[in-house]
Amino acid sequence: MPMHDRCGGAMIPFDHSFIRAPVLRRVIVLTYALLWCATAGAADAAKPRAKAPSPDYTHRSDVRAFAREVASESGMSQRDVERWLAAAKFQPKIVALMDRPLLEPPKWFTYAPSFLSQERIDGGVRFWRDNEAALARAEATYGVPAQVIVAIIGVETFYGRNTGGFRVIDALATLAFDYPRRANFFRGELKEYVLLARDQGFSPLDAKGSFAGAMGMPQFMPGSYRRFAVDFDGDGHADLWRSHADVIGSIANYLMRHDWQRGEPVLAPASVTPEARDTALRRLDGGISERRPIAAWQLDGVTLRDAATESASDPVGLLLLEEAPEGSASLWIAYPNFYVITRYNKSRLYAAAVWALSERLRQAR
Repeated sequence: MPMHDRCGGAMIPFDHSFIRAPVLRRVIVLTYALLWCATAGAADAAKPRAKAPSPDYTHRSDVRAFAREVASESGMSQRDVERWLAAAKFQPKIVALMDRPLLEPPKWFTYAPSFLSQERIDGGVRFWRDNEAALARAEATYGVPAQVIVAIIGVETFYGRNTGGFRVIDALATLAFDYPRRANFFRGELKEYVLLARDQGFSPLDAKGSFAGAMGMPQFMPGSYRRFAVDFDGDGHADLWRSHADVIGSIANYLMRHDWQRGEPVLAPASVTPEARDTALRRLDGGISERRPIAAWQLDGVTLRDAATESASDPVGLLLLEEAPEGSASLWIAYPNFYVITRYNKSRLYAAAVWALSERLRQAR
């Protein structure tokens, strides 16, 4: 007669009438039951699972504590802050973008071409022509060349074409409350964003930006927006989405406040004698060195190919740019202004792309 046993809700049919020895019967029944459980478990695991509900920021204690902190420090209504945060939506795509693996750092020959395309150069020339007066005024006021300002806008957002499609409140709330690895940084930026919306008079639920919460044509994080954005068109507020004049003045102000040196170079080509090459290159870490006096580099066998730049400010660094897959590379002396650009984005390739695009824009003009 059939026997039924239960394994995780599944009934196990088993006919044991042919087994006479009690001990052997128990062994076989147990073995059969284990095999059935393993099969049933595998089938159950293969079934699609319902997605876990997205975090709701309405009633979470950490969100309410954050709202109290913002209200206490700023004098804003805690109820308003809680209401804005309750309207924020968790974005799993943002967490995935933050966690995407970088299998190998990019090389210059793969990184640079998209930023130096003819389309980007032509767009920069048009932007320069359309905003010539504001660029000239920013250069006179802050000492930053027009070509560098335009190049940063070109690299960051293709002159405003790509400013980001995520709601800033969603991006910052997701990273502040559901991305532990950098939660402290993004909680600070979320606080700055709420205060920015109050100061600038816009709803914090409306603005859109990058997946990390960077905003507008220059992609300022909220803290940078509050500290460095300027009302360069005189209309009473700094608008980094629509006012080209405000964007231009704000980038120039940012670089000046990070110690841009008026009239100084950014990069200059260099060479090194074959016998001294290994000594010089050992000072590179990820393609760039720490800064030293120019005289120290010359003692290491590094030579400036443009003698006019020898009198520029130092200390300076050595920069390597990979020019081709087979291993050829160019060497450059990186002046203090190069390191100022890395305060905008710490990547050596980013700073080099800004400089290279700025040079092409200048030549195209």
